[in-house]
Amino acid sequence: MNRQVAFFTFTVFLLSGLILCSLVSAETVEDSFRKIFPKYNYDIIRKSEIKGAYEVIMGADIGLFFPEPGYLIVGDFAMIDRDGKNIAEKKRNEVFLARTRTLPLDKALKIGSGQNIVIEITDPDCPYCRRAAAFFEKRNDVTKYVFFLPLPYNKDAENKIQYIFCAEDRAKAYYDAMQGKLDSKQYEACKRQDAVDLLKVHKDITARLGIGGTPSFIINNSIVVVGADFQKIERALKK
Repeated sequence: MNRQVAFFTFTVFLLSGLILCSLVSAETVEDSFRKIFPKYNYDIIRKSEIKGAYEVIMGADIGLFFPEPGYLIVGDFAMIDRDGKNIAEKKRNEVFLARTRTLPLDKALKIGSGQNIVIEITDPDCPYCRRAAAFFEKRNDVTKYVFFLPLPYNKDAENKIQYIFCAEDRAKAYYDAMQGKLDSKQYEACKRQDAVDLLKVHKDITARLGIGGTPSFIINNSIVVVGADFQKIERALKK
């Protein structure tokens, strides 16, 4: 009986030690990161598949932290596996998609009622966005949730977006803008407070996603397409 008690006590002690070491190790990595890179804010630090490296989730971006020798890889880097696949891009998409699943779709402009769900980030003065709008207008198998990101060099984009928000038929106003019908500026600018507030919501949402360019698409909550890549969009819709 004493041997059983002693063995049980030793086992509990050993497991407690392993758990404590694990916690200390995790804390040490975070402490090391904060010490070496105090200017970088992060959401999560977790182990990666690479020995000695940790994934650092920073908003919509992901980096690789090597505590020894104290390096941090950030930006649009490539990490290729033996099959030639870019693992870094895959992980960035996973982080991005996780954030899109909590988007307030009730704040988006909803167009269509098809079985495919497409979240679109767009600017009414972006030529590639207009081409994408024309592409989707021909389809009846898509429900689009549109979030607007007015780019700073498109000076009339905000006015057009607020015009869309103020319109009784928002979908028609959206297509009018995307077809260039508002480019003559012969439309009544809308400064209603609810439209101004909704535009701010859209800006905040796209900023949190880390999106800086248009158009971008999230298709069926599983595939990210950046740019008017219609072949990739077609493949994603077929899946």
